[in-house]
Amino acid sequence: MRLRSLVILPVVMLLLSSMLLTGCTFVFQKGRRVDVEKISKLKNELTDLERAKAELEDRLKNEIVDKDVKVEMLEKGLVITFVAEVLFDSGKDKLRKESHSILDKVAHVLNTTIKDLSVGVEGHTDDVPIKYSGWKTNWELSAARALSVLHYLVQKHNVGSKRLSATGFGEFHPVATNKTTVGRQKNRRVEIVILPKSEKKKR
Repeated sequence: MRLRSLVILPVVMLLLSSMLLTGCTFVFQKGRRVDVEKISKLKNELTDLERAKAELEDRLKNEIVDKDVKVEMLEKGLVITFVAEVLFDSGKDKLRKESHSILDKVAHVLNTTIKDLSVGVEGHTDDVPIKYSGWKTNWELSAARALSVLHYLVQKHNVGSKRLSATGFGEFHPVATNKTTVGRQKNRRVEIVILPKSEKKKR
C-alpha cells in the first residue's frame, strides 16, 4: 500500500505542474457573487410585481368582473389590459371622463408599490380600416391612444416621465380573431406593461 502511494503522489504532482504550466486553473466555488446578487435582485423585483398584481386585482376587482380590465403576469412583465371602449369613444383618442377613476387606481400602484420600475403603454386596434375618424391608419390611432394614457399618468399623477414609453402597434398584434365582433373588441385595447429592471422590453 505504501509503495502504491509513493507511485501515485509523483503522478498527481506532475499533472498539477503540467496544468499550471499550460494555463489551466482550478475554480472552487458554489456560485459567483455577481450571479448570486443578480438573482437576488431579480427575485426582489418579481416579488414587487407579484405584490403589485395582487393590489391591482383588488383595486380593479369591479372592472375585472365586468371584463373591462384584465391583470396578468406575462413573459414581458405585469400587463394591465383595458378594453379600448372603456377608455375611449370609437375612433377617438381623448380619454373618456369615466376612464379617469380607473387610471387613477393604476397610477397609485405605479407611484407606490412599483415606483422604480419602467412602464410601457401600448395601443392596439382591430383590422378594420379607418374610414370616418380622420386618422390615416390604425397605427396613428393606436399611438395617439397610448400617448393619451401616458400624458394622463404624467400630468395628473406625476408618474416619472423617464419611466414611461408609448407605442402604437395598430392592428398587427391581435390577441383574437378579427372575424368576429367579440374578437375585434378584444383586439381594440390599451396595455400598460410594468417591467422588472433586469429585463429588457421584448417586442
